[in-house]
Amino acid sequence: MKALSHVLSEIPPSATMAINDKAKALQAAGEDVISLAGGDPDFDTPPHIVEAAFGAIRAGRTHYPAPTKGIPALLEAVADKMARENGVYVDPATEVVITPGSKWALNLALAALVNPGDEVVYLEPVWVSYPPMIRIAGGTPVAVTLPDETNYTITESLLREQIGERTKVLMVNSPCNPSGRVLTEAEVAAIVQVATEEDLYVISDEVYEKLTFDGRKHRSLAAQPGMAERTVTINGLSKGYAMTGWRLGWLVGPAPILKLAARMNSQTVTSAATFTMVAAVSALTGPQDVIQAMCYSYQERRDFMVRSLNEIDGIECRCTDGTFYLIPSFPHTKRNSVELAELLLEEGGIAATPGSAFGRSTEGHIRFSIATAMDSLERAIERLERIAPRLQG
Repeated sequence: MKALSHVLSEIPPSATMAINDKAKALQAAGEDVISLAGGDPDFDTPPHIVEAAFGAIRAGRTHYPAPTKGIPALLEAVADKMARENGVYVDPATEVVITPGSKWALNLALAALVNPGDEVVYLEPVWVSYPPMIRIAGGTPVAVTLPDETNYTITESLLREQIGERTKVLMVNSPCNPSGRVLTEAEVAAIVQVATEEDLYVISDEVYEKLTFDGRKHRSLAAQPGMAERTVTINGLSKGYAMTGWRLGWLVGPAPILKLAARMNSQTVTSAATFTMVAAVSALTGPQDVIQAMCYSYQERRDFMVRSLNEIDGIECRCTDGTFYLIPSFPHTKRNSVELAELLLEEGGIAATPGSAFGRSTEGHIRFSIATAMDSLERAIERLERIAPRLQG
């Protein structure tokens, strides 16, 4: 038999999904496993969004959408949202594409921008799917490793160290999975300076924008001077609206880029489901108080977990700016992060993601998701207190 795809053969499975799947399999087998590995909110989708979807189905909106890149009402709702909340102004007819999930939107953006051999720079710690996505698009992934000791602060000098003649795209995620960092004004300025001077495209992944804590402000890169013409913004409903299973995302950006993205969308997945687009209109234009309430609940969980983790000998945990992740470190252990994650699962019944999955700067860390009920988090702390001496062995 002839060889299968070399590119896909070299792509590892998603570490977060693999651990989450393992936790669910153990739970299904009757094991008492607390899963802190995934990024799936424990809240149900708000009722008015659900009812909008059922209403669309009852009305017969179960056929292909027209146009396939998004029903007009949703294209306009996304454009209005971007203007109102992000200060980014786009033409709904030519500069918005709706996708089945923001993950696919990222793939479309890379496919539209990257030619074989182009270098795409990303920031570590990084969401596990960025480097594989870059390779699938034919690009060469290049990491900017942000130091742990600076709390992963982005600086102009760190960015410039990895910019070369073949660099074409910079990928940025804020609020960031896994670090929970939200871009500061200084970091935004550094990204803008480098991107404009080096003539780089920027893919700005803002899917966690609704989840910022302590009054912090999310800043969209496309709203900055000189950035609209070079920035593709990725977003969706999965995280902020508790709609992971609905698979509804979008990308917005310059018309020439979005034209190519729409072309690939139509030749691959065709479109997002019509009735989920109707639900998305309800999400974006309906009441937002429930979204704010979910965010406040995550902030309460963060406060509990950060305080409790720092009270356990051998664990250190920074307070995060947003998302629903924490990445505590284990400074006194002799184990690497994979070994730590295995020990947590085998002896503590806690499923978590090893820090090494997110790059070099998070080795020695574990990522915990706090998108689960408080009673589960309390039980996780009890188990961590019990096995803490083993974690340091």
